[in-house]
Amino acid sequence: MRIRTVALATAAGTALLTAAALPATAQPPTAPAASRPGVTEGSVSAADLLAKVKNCSQISNGKYRTDEETSATVPVCGKKNAVFWKADMDIDCDGQVTAKCNKDTDPWFQPETRWNQSNGKPLNAEKLPYVVVPSVSDIWNFESAGIKGGGVVAIIYNNKVEYAVVGDSGPEKIIGEASYAAAKGLGIDPDPATGGAESGVTYILFKNSKVTPIESHSEAVSRGDALAKKFLQEN
Repeated sequence: MRIRTVALATAAGTALLTAAALPATAQPPTAPAASRPGVTEGSVSAADLLAKVKNCSQISNGKYRTDEETSATVPVCGKKNAVFWKADMDIDCDGQVTAKCNKDTDPWFQPETRWNQSNGKPLNAEKLPYVVVPSVSDIWNFESAGIKGGGVVAIIYNNKVEYAVVGDSGPEKIIGEASYAAAKGLGIDPDPATGGAESGVTYILFKNSKVTPIESHSEAVSRGDALAKKFLQEN
């Protein structure tokens, strides 16, 4: 995970000061449902999905690091119609230049993504929930496992389910990364330089699935909900 301890401590202190400054009768504004932890997309619960992926049948030839400086502890696990892993979440802000995702806000910014929108432009990390898969290596080949660009992903964090697409690829030996929009929707700090989650994120990627067009989040939610229901019925 990118260095974020100081930033989190600062944010927590700011939140306490803000709360203390409010009059007794005042309340902080309510966050939109889409940004509140515990608000699930679709009709399948986080608890049911987590129960389905409780046990890991490892399909990767080794394990991944969550960051460059950590040891390799994360396997890719297989089910009949899905693969999954449990890791952290680093923030990917690559793709289209936006107010939140650009070379000034993100020290690692790249103006392209592995897969593009239907109009040929890179994906918009600020607007579209997407997941980053490790590039093909001797550890694991996502393509051979039936995972495609635009494939449907269920991300689970803090009792919330969010649906996303496979939108970018990353380092060969590191796993656990998703777009600014994916983090924000799960209530995770989406700042590409200091945000993310240190652990507790589950990624379930459905085999041979594809959202068309890739930039349609509503289609990802619709397809994801249907695939998640079928997934729960598997033996």
